[in-house]
Amino acid sequence: MTRHRLAFAIMMLGLAAVASADDVEIDAFTGLKKTGDWEIVRNNCIACHSTKLITHQRGDADQWLDMIRWMQKKQNLWQFDAETEQRIVTYLAENYPPAEDRRRAAIPADLMPPNPYAKKDDAE
Repeated sequence: MTRHRLAFAIMMLGLAAVASADDVEIDAFTGLKKTGDWEIVRNNCIACHSTKLITHQRGDADQWLDMIRWMQKKQNLWQFDAETEQRIVTYLAENYPPAEDRRRAAIPADLMPPNPYAKKDDAE
């Protein structure tokens, strides 16, 4: 009987953790926070990559826009109309903002060693 109570308590703690700290519902399929324009992000981002690349990243609006620009330049991401792009960036910045406990800042490009495997056009 005690084992069942322990299992039930662990299950309830797990369900409480899924609700997240700010009580935002999480989409079971994508893992995205179901707020604001989450469906626009889902519809435009999971065509190319897992949403784990989104949910494990953090950034302010400028950082998210830089990531989008990089994907457009290097990964062949299509161009968004201005409204769609703004809605995506706003959703990402509001729901996946920078956090002190997440990751270190990127190493500045001028401090990186040259990549011996880079093609000439990758050096840009």
